[in-house]
Amino acid sequence: MKKNLLALTALSLTLSALSGLPALAQPSSTGPRPDAAPTAVPIDGGATLLLAGGVAYGLRRLRQRKAR
Repeated sequence: MKKNLLALTALSLTLSALSGLPALAQPSSTGPRPDAAPTAVPIDGGATLLLAGGVAYGLRRLRQRKAR
């Protein structure tokens, strides 16, 4: 049983490593053009949600610590 699991693991790792090889080369990609304007990226919504989640998690941990 252990031998079959080891063989299955090795096979799945090999297949996953080989499946990424075609993604390495992108012959039609010319890269960024020097005259292209930079793309605006809105980070306000995501940063606000991360900050609110961090504050909520911190408050929860503080409340759990006080309850002990």
